[in-house]
Formats: sequence, structure tokens, C-alpha cells
Amino acid sequence: MASGFGFPILSPAEIAEQLFQYGIAPIANLRPENIASPQPDLLPGVLARFFDSFVDAPGDGEDGLLGFSDLEVLDNPEHHAEAIRVLRLYNKSQAFLDSIQFKDFTLADFTRPTPRRVVEVLSALINFLFYREEKVTLLQPIVSETPDYHERTLELKARMTQLQKEIADHELAEQMEEPMAQQLEADVNALQQKVQVYNKQQLALRAKAAAINDKKEEIHRKITQADFELTKHAQENSRLMSKLVKSPEKVQRALEEKKSARAKLKESEKIAMQNDQEKSATLEIRNKAHEKLTKQHSKIQDVHEQLVAAKTVEKEVKARKAKLNDESVSVMSFDAQIVDWQGKVHEMEERLKGKVKERNQIIADENQKLGALSSEIEGKLQCLEPREKKVEATIAKASNLCSEAASARTAATAEQQKIRSKFNSIVKAFNTYMDSVDPFLEGVEEVGRQSAGEGASAPDPSAAVTTKTTPRASAMSKKRARKRT
Repeated sequence: MASGFGFPILSPAEIAEQLFQYGIAPIANLRPENIASPQPDLLPGVLARFFDSFVDAPGDGEDGLLGFSDLEVLDNPEHHAEAIRVLRLYNKSQAFLDSIQFKDFTLADFTRPTPRRVVEVLSALINFLFYREEKVTLLQPIVSETPDYHERTLELKARMTQLQKEIADHELAEQMEEPMAQQLEADVNALQQKVQVYNKQQLALRAKAAAINDKKEEIHRKITQADFELTKHAQENSRLMSKLVKSPEKVQRALEEKKSARAKLKESEKIAMQNDQEKSATLEIRNKAHEKLTKQHSKIQDVHEQLVAAKTVEKEVKARKAKLNDESVSVMSFDAQIVDWQGKVHEMEERLKGKVKERNQIIADENQKLGALSSEIEGKLQCLEPREKKVEATIAKASNLCSEAASARTAATAEQQKIRSKFNSIVKAFNTYMDSVDPFLEGVEEVGRQSAGEGASAPDPSAAVTTKTTPRASAMSKKRARKRT
């Protein structure tokens, strides 16, 4: 056999049954005759279904497309698509069979296999599925300790995908809004410069308004003083009118002087009123400019609020990135736990291999002893046949000894039944011994577990089992030999 991996060769009927059971049969009505006389598409179909069901993850299968290197080499790539697919499947099958120590799998075995090679390849494949199912059953208690790990991993991956999508959306929105933000920033800078200019103008206008108010108060004070002087002059005029009779020329002259002074005062009052109106118009213009500045300031505040909102969005993106990093750290910790569990599983597999070897050795010894017992019993049964012949000859020679021959035959039959009963008791004892081997193996396994923590220099449990079981088996065989004799 061209394999370094030990596995039993199955019959075509068993192979067909197991292929149906695992769901990798290439056709619906697969029969043992199809395996005994295989067609060229039997192995490719089984291996393709096997890879799709047990090896390839969802979405990892071949897409059937040719690479650029294939397109450059081949003149008509569409004519070679099927050959390339078959070659890819063969390479994958060869790599897998090499991994399970099934060597020398050639392209001829894949395309034009002989019945013997088909049975060997399918037997190796089915035994691998048996081995895989056994390991999965063995690891089920370990997996059950963390039942929600797979769901938690999927949830974290979905959350990571969602966060990455949101981050990408935010980055895309940020890139799309970057020109607008730059434009807004330029507008804000221009408006800030305008605000500074307007503030300077407003300060100058306020200084001018304060000077105008001072001048206005001075004019009001002068008007009040002029009214006071006018009242005083009116009193003086009334006093002079009373004296007019006495000195009319002087009164007339003083009156003309008063009139001229009064005209001058009215002229100055008109000028002050004009100045006051001009200042009021200037003040109205300044108020309008102040309203425009207020509107511009409100726009600047809106732009500033938009900038603050953009900074808030940036902070949220940074926080989500930090949260994503924390979740990636937690995923890495889960990966470390997975590696640890895989190491434990590997160690348990090594222990299980040792136990299986011990059990196989014990079963082989017991089978050998059982064969020796059965050969001994067959020898005794063969020794009974001459006796029966002698009894028959004695019956033929002397009819008067029929009673003695009948008694001899009865005695021989009783002895034969006794020997058969001994054989049945031996078989029962052997079955009882085989039932007692399992608790003994469990005890050996507990001893191996206790000795596993003592270090690498501990003795091999398989050697201990061999030294303990051999004297006991030899003692039992000696006892059985004494019972037979």
C-alpha cells in the first residue's frame, strides 16, 4: 500500500453506503458496482463534493475565472476552462491526501483510476471522515464550555464591519464637505477681518457721536443762556419802554441794538438747528450701519456653530475609532484563547492516541489467546472422532455389545457437551474480561492525567500498562490450561 497512514480498506458496498450517509455521492443511485468498475468522473465528483462540504469555507470556492498569466499563455482560454478546473481540483486533492499521509496520488489515479486505487482513495477519505467525526465528538464538551463564543465573534465582526462602514461614511462625508469647510473658513476669515474693520469704524463713529453729543449739549446750553438773556433783555426792554417817554432817542438806539443782537441770536439758532439735523442724519446712518454689523455678526455666529458641529463630528469619529481599537483588542484576546484551546486539544489527541495503542495491544493479546483456546478445543473435538468410529466398528462386529456401545456413545455425547459447556464458559469469561478492561483503561487514563503534571521526565503510561497486563494475562492462560487438563 502506498500510504503511511493506517486505515482499513472498506468494501464497495460500505463505501457506497458511507458516501450516501455523508452526502458526497456524485450520483443519486450510486451502487457498489459503480465503485468496483469506476467511471473517470467518479473520483472528481466525490472529491469536489467533499471539498465543498467539509474543507472549503463559504465563499472560498474556485470562481472558475482565469488569471492574467493564463490568458497571456493560452491562445484560446475558453477552450481550456474545463481542463484548468480539473487540474485545480487535482492539485487540491493531492495536497489534501498528502496531508493525511496518503502518498503517490497521481493524475492517472484522478482521471483514469483502477478499481483498486479507487477503493484505496475512497477508503482513506471515509476513514478521515470517521476520524474527523470522532474528534468533533471528543471536542464537543470543550466547545460547550463557551457556547456563545461563535455568536459573540460574529456579533463583534458585524459590529466592526458596521463601525468601519460608518467611519468610511464619515471620512467620505468629511472629504466631500472639505471644500465647503475650506470655503466657509475663508469666508469666516474674511468676515472676521470685516468685523475688525467695522469695529474700528464703530469705535470712530462712537467717538464722533460722543463729540457731537458734547457739541449738542454745548449748543443747548448756549440756547438756554440765550433764552435767559432774551428774557433779561425783554425785562430790560420793558423797563426801557417805561423810560421811553423820557429819552426816546436813546431808547430807539438801544432798541435797534437789541434787535440786531436778537437777529444775530436767531441766525446762530438756525445754524445750531441745521447742525443738529445733520448730526441726527449722521446718527441714523450709524444706526443702520450698526444693524448691518449685527446681521453680519449673527451670520458669523452661525458659521462658528457649524464649525463647532464639524469639530464635534470629528471628536465622535475619533471616539468610535478608539472604541473600534478596543474591540479589536478584545478579538485578539479571543484569538489567543482559541490558540490555547487548540494546544489543549492537540495534547488530548496525543493522549488519546496512546490510549488507543494500549487498547489495540490488549485486544491483540486477547485475540491471540482466544485463537489458542479455540485451536485447542478443535484438537479435542478431532480426538473424539476416532472414538466414535471405534464404537461404530464395535457395534458392527458384535451386536450383543449394542448396549455397551450405546452407553459408550452416551458417555461420549456427555463428554462432548461438557467440552462445549467449557468452551462456552471460556468465551463468557473472555467477554467478562473484556468488559473489565474498559474500567482498567479508565484507571490508566486517570494515572496518565496525574502523571502528566509531574514533568516531561515521567514514565510512559503505555509501558506501565504493558508491564501490568502481561503477568495477569499469562496467569489467566495458565489457570485455563489447568482447568482443561
